[in-house]
Amino acid sequence: MIDRRRLLLTAAAAAAVAPSVAQAQTQNQTTAADADGRLNGLLDGWFEADIDENPEGATNLGLDRGTRAGLSAKLSEAGPAAFRKDRQKAVSRWAQLNAFDQSGLSPAGALNYAIAAFGAETAAQTARFDYGSGPGRPSPYVVTQLSGAYFSTPDFLDNQHRIEDAAGADAFLSRLEAFSGVLEGETAKIQEDAGLGVVPPDFIIDRMLPQIRTLHDTPAADLAMLKSLARKTAGLDLTGYDARAAAIVDQKVKPALAAQIEALESLRPRATHDAGVWRLPDGEAFYAAGLKANTTTTLTANEIHALGREQVAEISAEIDAILKAQGYTQGTVGERIQALNKEPAQLFANTDAGKAELLAWLNTLVADLEPKLPQVFGRLPKSHVEIRRVPVSIQSGAPGGYYQGPPLDGSRPGAYYINLRDTGNWPRFALPTLTYHEASPGHHLQVALQRESGELPQWRRAGGFSAYNEGWALYAEAVAADDLDVYADNPLGRVGFLMSYLFRAVRLVVDTGLHSERWSREQAVDYMAASGAKPLDASNSEINRYCVWPGQACAYKVGHTVIARLRKEAEGQPGFDLRAFHDKVLENGSLPLAVLERVVRGQA
Repeated sequence: MIDRRRLLLTAAAAAAVAPSVAQAQTQNQTTAADADGRLNGLLDGWFEADIDENPEGATNLGLDRGTRAGLSAKLSEAGPAAFRKDRQKAVSRWAQLNAFDQSGLSPAGALNYAIAAFGAETAAQTARFDYGSGPGRPSPYVVTQLSGAYFSTPDFLDNQHRIEDAAGADAFLSRLEAFSGVLEGETAKIQEDAGLGVVPPDFIIDRMLPQIRTLHDTPAADLAMLKSLARKTAGLDLTGYDARAAAIVDQKVKPALAAQIEALESLRPRATHDAGVWRLPDGEAFYAAGLKANTTTTLTANEIHALGREQVAEISAEIDAILKAQGYTQGTVGERIQALNKEPAQLFANTDAGKAELLAWLNTLVADLEPKLPQVFGRLPKSHVEIRRVPVSIQSGAPGGYYQGPPLDGSRPGAYYINLRDTGNWPRFALPTLTYHEASPGHHLQVALQRESGELPQWRRAGGFSAYNEGWALYAEAVAADDLDVYADNPLGRVGFLMSYLFRAVRLVVDTGLHSERWSREQAVDYMAASGAKPLDASNSEINRYCVWPGQACAYKVGHTVIARLRKEAEGQPGFDLRAFHDKVLENGSLPLAVLERVVRGQA
């Protein structure tokens, strides 16, 4: 059994990146102000530079206006040169921060340093690898079934690019032209990485090629991004833009897509069926870096694997008891859940009408919970959340659900996307907890509050750490279930909640199984499906995801375990107040877990 005290990480990890609070508090206030000013200048400068180099991020945050209006006509660079530039930047920044004299920082400055230092060190450590998506939270492959310009840019132009006047429409055309260049850069990097022996597994290439072909083969006028352009320009009485956009797609974007398809087809004979990154150059180190980047801990793959198996057993036992009480007694827990998944009363029709009904019900769930949130939260966001269907063009490779935050200025709502490729993947009893995870009190509540926190520096309002964000969203499911008692009259709804936790515990097992234990893809799929965590179709998609995003799936349950342990610790203190605890966890935005521990315990 893993020593769960290892999940309380403060001492070693935080000491490496921050001075003690006592040390910080003994500094002269003038010295602290000067040190804080120097640090703020450095970190603010990095953020400004990053925004200038990431036009999509600028648009997402609402920062492509005023002096930065030119960014609204650009896309980020891609390709070998951009990859090397990012690596050099990561190494340089960590060197700058590592050399920074922390001794004069105030407690607030020390907190800023700790947050920035974890991110900078992690980026520098992941920059050592010659292949993949680059520093930060690395993927070993440039383009996959759920990443790459073909996957993200059309949806970005459809849902995030603003067209409020002719300038916005012109900027759309400029970005559409830039799209072809990004595709070409990615194709060059795919080929460069292949020269290093880095080729996605055969089943990943087989999954992404149809998606890229669909984008290539769809008539320009039928593309969602061009329909969006036509609709928005028509509303502004602007003419001719749809024809110009179609010409760009046909003359530039489609040839670039064809070249990417050709490159991937040429690599397909070299692809193996091995799923894990252990097979890649320095693959074990790549996975260790991915685990650290995504969990913000130093837990090893073996420790995470053991934690997952332990929690799978615990959660399965709790589900077993509820199912038996409801009359489901035959078969394993996994077999009973799979049978429940198929009951007609639990299913929405896999038709357009059924999918519309499902979306309407999710909106009802959000609306019904909202009035209850003040019972357990002192602060709530101003931004609302919209529930949207994952675009059909990418649904075969996209995750089951995900969240997109509002901009810093609140001009656009948050968005919770659900993949409706097959409504059979979403039995009715499993949908409430997913909705509380993605909307409120999960991702939307946390991210929107962070984006709206004017007292935080912009780089902290915009940034995030996967273990905190996903750990919070998973913890929030328990807030809905236990603190707000949403399943009081719905025992199968509670099974759905526990299945969500089972799913995340299973992820710990299969992610480490694939990349450390050298499991086959089929072994991982079988383990997930047999557990009952997901139906077979969804299990296939999930395992494909973990193959291309090593370590990310471990962020959820590791983060949740730390937050839940912190709450248990706080509940043991006199005068515990749940609203105050939640506000303390949320008030500083997304943090590395070791830093979060120091904050919640009053040590920062």
